[in-house]
Amino acid sequence: MNLAMIPARMGSQRLSQKNLRELGGIPLITRAIRRCVAARVFDEIWVNSEHPAFRDIARQEGVGFHPRPPALADNTATSEQFVYEFLKGHPCQRVFQVHSIAPLLTVAQVADFVKAMTDAEYDVLLSCTLEQIECAIEGRPINFSFDRKTNSQELTPVQRVSWSITGWRASTYVAAFDAGRTATFAGHVGFYAVDRLAGHVIKTEDDLRIAEALLPLLP
Repeated sequence: MNLAMIPARMGSQRLSQKNLRELGGIPLITRAIRRCVAARVFDEIWVNSEHPAFRDIARQEGVGFHPRPPALADNTATSEQFVYEFLKGHPCQRVFQVHSIAPLLTVAQVADFVKAMTDAEYDVLLSCTLEQIECAIEGRPINFSFDRKTNSQELTPVQRVSWSITGWRASTYVAAFDAGRTATFAGHVGFYAVDRLAGHVIKTEDDLRIAEALLPLLP
């Protein structure tokens, strides 16, 4: 069984009530729900939130609502914790976290991502964008050398995790968490490249304005 889980915390420090903000006249949370429904690859679709406003939206859209404990809805709670809590209440083979704040991810990309994880039997599949440009960490080159100049098209792309959509094998995740290990990256990890539109995540007002400008570019 494949489940879609759409996290939707009401509180947000950088963009107030971001999951309820509209893009093209449609709230981000509603866009995510409809995208999951249209993909036709999930046995169940759940909105995971502590706030009743999202329960009402979930019901209006005909999907499930998982009431997240308030203790897992503040700024200190991690995705490790709320994904685990969700899985303990919803036994399944795989869970796919579909972020409402990645509204330019398409229906086709959701379906293709689920198929990629299923076909390859990953424990974890991370969406990413490929950055084929010189990249460094704390001044140290990652995919290039200071010893010579390489044309950018010859560089090995850096995989930047976008979290637009993520898949986990439920049994591997729960076992790792119970053992005190990092569940998010437990087991066989794969990377799935998405385009820059799908990798655009809304966390600030500027991000939302950029998404509005990019929206007409969707197929």
